[in-house]
Amino acid sequence: MAAQSLRKYRRITVKIGSALLVDRTMGLKRDWLASLADDIAVLAKGGAEILVVSSGAIALGRTILGLGKRALKLEESQAAAAVGQIALAGAWSDALGKGGLKSGQILLTLGDTEERRRYLNARATISTLLKMKAVPVINENDTVATSEIRYGDNDRLAARVATMMSADLLVLLSDIDGLYTAPPARDPAAKFIPVVDRITPEIEAMAGAAASELSRGGMRTKLDAGKIATAAGTAMIITSGTRLSPLMAIERGERATFFRPSANPVKGYKTWIAGQLEPAGRLTVDAGAIGALLSGKSLLPAGVKLVSGNFSRGDTVAILSPEGREIARGLVAYDAADAVRIAGLKTAEIETVLGYEARSAMIHRDDLVVSRPADQVWAGDQVTSGG
Repeated sequence: MAAQSLRKYRRITVKIGSALLVDRTMGLKRDWLASLADDIAVLAKGGAEILVVSSGAIALGRTILGLGKRALKLEESQAAAAVGQIALAGAWSDALGKGGLKSGQILLTLGDTEERRRYLNARATISTLLKMKAVPVINENDTVATSEIRYGDNDRLAARVATMMSADLLVLLSDIDGLYTAPPARDPAAKFIPVVDRITPEIEAMAGAAASELSRGGMRTKLDAGKIATAAGTAMIITSGTRLSPLMAIERGERATFFRPSANPVKGYKTWIAGQLEPAGRLTVDAGAIGALLSGKSLLPAGVKLVSGNFSRGDTVAILSPEGREIARGLVAYDAADAVRIAGLKTAEIETVLGYEARSAMIHRDDLVVSRPADQVWAGDQVTSGG
């Protein structure tokens, strides 16, 4: 990793997990925070802009409130977050201030990055902080978030922030020093992977099943974050945050996994589409439609075989192969009810069925982002690499 020096990056997003920052018994790990703040100051003095995505509000709040280690009710978690957010923001301000840096707190909800207008507003606020030479310290607004309207993990939030702000690099500080061929705690023979050129299905399989409780917030979500980041041209590093000065440890060449950014990244408006965390619905398409999408064409109703979800016109939906693998995302031109009615129909038949003149494309190519390259569409999907 010595060749992947952080000093060459112009804008870096750093994500910190709760366990790195807060001890359930002792509270905030001030020495560790001070060492990380020193690292940030070094990079900032070298000309880099740093964004921090910091977990820890609930963990810190429950320590301050003396709630112990028991499971918390939703309202207790939200109350703990309210207390913890004040303490956490103050701790970051103090730590960064000692290095001559200003900081500002940004609390985001899922809608702030998923709804276009709020996304642009959040981006403008963070951009202004960076112009003012302040370090944005970003967290999910856990005081109002519920299980239905939250990111669920700060790995994906960090990736969303990194792509929203066109960061060159995303650093995920973890309790593990990188990606292995299998979870090393369960497989002593697991081998470390220093560089990932592209997150393929084989790489994803190394993290275990997405629905596994063990993988929640673990390597599975880090690879999900990596797909969001690298698709937008942001490189990613996973490394251990348990040591002091974890960013300078990367500079020293200590173990870390580097994920290369896409050679053909999504840019501008389509970055927002590609980074949507949870699609409102799903469209399963046939082999002919997949070939058309891979060649840069729009998705027509004729190629849609199955419609699922309760979505509205303009929502983001996922496009699936016959095997159920996601190959693209886009903004759908029809409500779910109408999409069901015209699925499989030729363009000339749409007006007769709906009773009005409608768009010819289910998803126009200008509103569509292919998320799986042609060479990752399997023979089982009945499409060759040539599309």
